[in-house]
Amino acid sequence: MPAKSRFTRAQLQAAALALVDGDGLAALSMRSLAGALGTGPMTLYNYVRDRDDLDALVVEAVLAEVVRPRTRGDWQVDVRAIVEATWRTLRRHPNVVPLVLTRRTLHDTTLDWAEHLLEALARSGRSGTDLLVAFRTVSGFVMGFVQAQLAQPAIGEGDPDIARAQALPPDRYPRLIEIAKAASRLGPDREFRAGLEIVMAGLTAS
Repeated sequence: MPAKSRFTRAQLQAAALALVDGDGLAALSMRSLAGALGTGPMTLYNYVRDRDDLDALVVEAVLAEVVRPRTRGDWQVDVRAIVEATWRTLRRHPNVVPLVLTRRTLHDTTLDWAEHLLEALARSGRSGTDLLVAFRTVSGFVMGFVQAQLAQPAIGEGDPDIARAQALPPDRYPRLIEIAKAASRLGPDREFRAGLEIVMAGLTAS
């Protein structure tokens, strides 16, 4: 009879995510995760093989937090709900965003997230290549948008980047000045939803 596992995968995920949330991606290692769990580094090799597996733990932990909205029957409503739930979850874990963008894992958590979004998009009548492109577009929007927003978390009246843009020569950069003024008023929530509406309008029209 095989020995009973000392840790569940959920425990490993939670500990790994806590390390990254607290101190960044560089803080995650076999040694640091083992210390957080109160065990030795060699014990972890019973659960994960290498750094890629450690990174996968963190991605899975974040996507597990995405609340799966109840299906409403309207594919547009459902896609919006999934995308917004994902966006809000990623914003809670800014240190993990680079991993979500670059790491792929076949764990049930990430597969279920993708399948849920695909199922909603498929109810628009898409299949095959059209479904693939729609999925890439929507998932790319939310991942890219949250990364862009987290790169400039202080957008508002006092943001130095906006102040610099507004001080540009108006004869050369009138549109940059225009959007800088808009950014100072908009806020991250309204900006996100406005961007999502552009994506949804494209999906609806095509």
